[in-house]
Amino acid sequence: MAPARVVKVAAVQAATVSFNLNKSLEKLEKLVAEAAAAGVDLIVFPEAFLSGYAWRYAFDATIGAREPRGREWYAKYYESAVAVPSPAVDIISKSAKSHGVYIQVGIIEKDGGTLYCTALLVGREGSVLLKHRKLIPTAAERLVWGNGAGDGLQVVETDIGKIGTLICWENYMPAARLALYQQGVEIYLAPTADDLPAWIASMQHIAKEGRCFVVSVNQVSRVSDFPPDYPPFTPEHHDRKPDGSKWEPNDVVNRGGSFIVGPLGIPLTEPVWDKEAIIYADLRMAEVTESRLDFDPVGSYSRPDIFHLTVNTKPGASVSFTK
Repeated sequence: MAPARVVKVAAVQAATVSFNLNKSLEKLEKLVAEAAAAGVDLIVFPEAFLSGYAWRYAFDATIGAREPRGREWYAKYYESAVAVPSPAVDIISKSAKSHGVYIQVGIIEKDGGTLYCTALLVGREGSVLLKHRKLIPTAAERLVWGNGAGDGLQVVETDIGKIGTLICWENYMPAARLALYQQGVEIYLAPTADDLPAWIASMQHIAKEGRCFVVSVNQVSRVSDFPPDYPPFTPEHHDRKPDGSKWEPNDVVNRGGSFIVGPLGIPLTEPVWDKEAIIYADLRMAEVTESRLDFDPVGSYSRPDIFHLTVNTKPGASVSFTK
């Protein structure tokens, strides 16, 4: 028998340098080098790693009103965002190629005047394999980020397995998950900003439901990871911690909780809380097939005579001008 194929993955639980693209890219390069030195095949970064999840800020917008300060901070957010293609993407591609690894990184993508929450998968040779925009931003995110489209609901076949991704609460959309299952996803990447206890159970459920490996990766961030004048954490802002006290530089804003799950829903690593870390796991890919002995979401349990999912894979609407 041929030796079992093993894929080594790294989930990078780290804070971005918020609103600073250049420094965030420098941090990404260092973390990629560290993970690559451990012999990994795939390195996964959190949601919005380039260049930040705008924690606790709705850019001074309320129903019926927008304030000048919020527009100014939106412009700062836009300036720290990533266009695709761009020199920033070239840096990610160069890093992947020089180390011979796959890299998926969460970016705030700018396209026209709109921002998107996007996951970018780059291959070993430096080419962009997948650009997935979050289909539905959650709650107040909808003011700041546009909606993604079905063209990003793809599973990419690679030499390490079939890779797909959904971002944060997209993972609670059954049809979106099924779209990946239907394409035979084996390594399911779930970058997130959710550090609630229920998220852990959700990732175990998805791994067992999809009969796939799940890499759940989140930032761990503190007040000090944001600019000193970032409105939610300044003394004059109305926002306070849940206990009513003011924010301090060392206060944790997002606790992390990154971990990796096998295709029977059994964790391969324990969630890591409140510190930066690179979480490693060896994925024995034969376990995907083994797990489907008694349950296959798009095979033995699919019942296509009853159920059918149709996915519109066309890109989102765009505006063109003709003369």
